[in-house]
This record gives sequence, C-alpha cells and structure tokens, in this order.
Amino acid sequence: MNKGFDSDFRRKKILDMSYSEWNKLGFSKGTLHYMKKNAEEEKPFTLNTNVRERLNQWEQLVANT
Repeated sequence: MNKGFDSDFRRKKILDMSYSEWNKLGFSKGTLHYMKKNAEEEKPFTLNTNVRERLNQWEQLVANT
C-alpha cells in the first residue's frame, strides 16, 4: 500500500472516472465503488499496488485522448 496517495488531484480523478472506463482496465464495479467512497471522505486512504498501477494506466489513457 502506498501512503500519501490521496492527493486532491487523485481524489478528483477517481471521482470523475466512469465505470465503463474502469471496466476496460479489467476492474469490477465494486472496486471503483469503494475507491469513490474513500475519495469522497476527508480521511486519508491508500490503494493496493495493482489498483494504483491501473489507475496510473487510466490517467495515461485519458491524457492521450
């Protein structure tokens, strides 16, 4: 797990992400739901390595479009 991951920028990216985009990366609706739930709260949160890597992939895909 990566502490310090929950920057305002990352929180906004998670909240703006659609399920269809997330599903293309191979993740379930439940994973996105819990990421969004954590991002909405004011408390710090962490993501495990495989989720963090796919979130980075999604950010790169969005940046290239």
